[in-house]
Amino acid sequence: MPVLKLEPVTAEAFAPFGQILPARQTGEPRLELIEELQNLRDTGKARLSLAAVAPKALPLTAVEMERHVFSSQAFIPYDGQGFLVLVAPHGADGLPDVSGLRAFRFPGDVGVNYRADTWHHPLTALDGPSRFVVLTFVDGTETDEQFVPLPEPVTIEA
Repeated sequence: MPVLKLEPVTAEAFAPFGQILPARQTGEPRLELIEELQNLRDTGKARLSLAAVAPKALPLTAVEMERHVFSSQAFIPYDGQGFLVLVAPHGADGLPDVSGLRAFRFPGDVGVNYRADTWHHPLTALDGPSRFVVLTFVDGTETDEQFVPLPEPVTIEA
């Protein structure tokens, strides 16, 4: 079973998959996302959700990935707990390329915005029960999201 080590997230390391959304400090300009929010269907509408997830302990075994072919997806934590972001590029078959998997530890004051069609692991809290604001564009069809099993489980360690 392949083993990945968590790496701290940086904007440069995460750039192939989307954007990190650091919390704003007093006096800093507002962080505006316009082009980064992708709705690639005329029928898609913004869906703002509130999610709560229980934490998972490391090491963690990942068995599936998901993607939103026509939509970016943003997760913004609002209670300060760290979380796992596991991403993969596309393989030649269009499925997640396991050899390119990257596991990032996001601190609880940094959000994530996945580009449309980015393979990522389902939302996973690490440091404690966590709540998130989630923004996705949907049209209510099965094309809103796709889940696929990994060819073999992958272990993520601290």
